Amino acid sequence: MECERVQEGRTTLIVPVQDPNHPFPPASAHVFYNRRMEINRDATILFLACACPDVYLDAMGATGARGVRIGNELGIPVVINDRDPAAAALIARNAQENGINCEILCEDANTLMSRRKFDAIDIDPFGTPAPFTDAACRSARSYLFVSATDTAPLCGAHLKAGIRRYGAVPRNTEYHGEVGLRILLGFVAREMVKYDRGIQPLFSFSYEHFIRLHLGVKDGVKAAEATIGHIGFILQCPNCPFRSEVVGPLPWRETCPLCSETLAPVGPLWIGPVNEPDILDRMLQVLPEYTFGSAIHLQKLLLTCREELSIAGFYDYHALAKRLRLSPPKIGDLIQAIRTAGYPATRTHFSGTGIKTTAPLPLIDAALRENQPGPA
Repeated sequence: MECERVQEGRTTLIVPVQDPNHPFPPASAHVFYNRRMEINRDATILFLACACPDVYLDAMGATGARGVRIGNELGIPVVINDRDPAAAALIARNAQENGINCEILCEDANTLMSRRKFDAIDIDPFGTPAPFTDAACRSARSYLFVSATDTAPLCGAHLKAGIRRYGAVPRNTEYHGEVGLRILLGFVAREMVKYDRGIQPLFSFSYEHFIRLHLGVKDGVKAAEATIGHIGFILQCPNCPFRSEVVGPLPWRETCPLCSETLAPVGPLWIGPVNEPDILDRMLQVLPEYTFGSAIHLQKLLLTCREELSIAGFYDYHALAKRLRLSPPKIGDLIQAIRTAGYPATRTHFSGTGIKTTAPLPLIDAALRENQPGPA
């Protein structure tokens, strides 16, 4: 296997040479490595710098990039696993290259997580994490980290696949990126509560082609019941932009208060906060201490996530303006107009043209009309 050296953070990684002419170059090599996931790995290292688990499991290590970096840059004891012998051999090379002493295993991830427990577990498969979530929920003591790159099923573009994998209806709305994250969160929550355990979203985000969850795990019936208290639905009008969120069982045939259409349910999914502001503050404080290739993007992501409202869904104000045949004003002006009217409003990390607000839709429409950009 022809390899080359790449640098991520303070870690040198040996990775397979990829075919640049392949439609998806990471898939052209025998052992998978995707440089575009560097911000995903940087985010986890920054999170773990504030969390400090006893033992961390990289359940699907591939080249070992994530686990080796955590061992090298944080000094946390790591276990790195991959069922492919070629991947396990490459993980050993990377561990030796960086002088870290870690446990390297070559097992099926579900088998490993069914027979051992770890303080923090990371499942980062190619595609859906659904087949590995149950075992991870049983094995994780304090933290569970989940990546998903099957955003089309999660966001509603591949509806039937989303229903099969996650037991939820993910409609392809204008806020589909957030739908995907909340459906994944809701799925993990439902898997966890089966074992009288609960989750707390600490740092969860959607970025480009993936969704990433960093979750705290809590034991006990009370934690499980609190988690169930965050499962609900978004009710979306199929005829106009109106939507609402409900916690608990699906209500029967609610209608849109603006146009009287029957609201379409999206979910079940997670209703409530997807980030813990205190964690994000600590991450922002320690970020300058680390050498990350994604530092600028990661800082922007953290700042936006810290400020955004915890309500489910957002409005694409460009889409609202187009519906009203108006020109979209500056996003800052529109947010300020909504706040002046007495409602909270923030930007969202899910979209550069997204606004989170509890303001009623007619008020947002009025703010768009009143804040039309003047002539150049």
